[in-house]
Amino acid sequence: MKAELSVRAVHQGGMRVLATDGQFEVLMDYPIQENESILGPTPLTMLLASLAACSLNSVAMILKKMQQPLLGLEVKARGVRKTEHPTLLTDISLEFTVKSGVDPAAVAHAMKLSKERLCPVWNMLKSSTAIKAEFHLRPKEELEPAPAH
Repeated sequence: MKAELSVRAVHQGGMRVLATDGQFEVLMDYPIQENESILGPTPLTMLLASLAACSLNSVAMILKKMQQPLLGLEVKARGVRKTEHPTLLTDISLEFTVKSGVDPAAVAHAMKLSKERLCPVWNMLKSSTAIKAEFHLRPKEELEPAPAH
């Protein structure tokens, strides 16, 4: 079964683009000059954010189905960008931080399923970009607070 997704992007001047799926809007920007102030994330940063969110959601879903005591989960995505055109990401790392109490083998299994089957963003990127993923178990006190909306 296939489902169609649709996004509309509209130029906003300079290098700014407003993208919408009809329900939510995201303003993306790109600095023309080094150290230039921008009004939103770049498209490549949004790609990393999409990978982080997709992988985090699938890992959380799997751990919940495995009845693991998931009390905190975050992922930091980092990418190495080529300096010459096309300035694509050549290497991506995902660093998951999981609140302790979760079985490490369950986390490893959840990450494997996310990579191989459940996260479409990871599945699309892994054929063209090296993606390394690791996890760390931490007490809840060491987790960073969630970003404000």
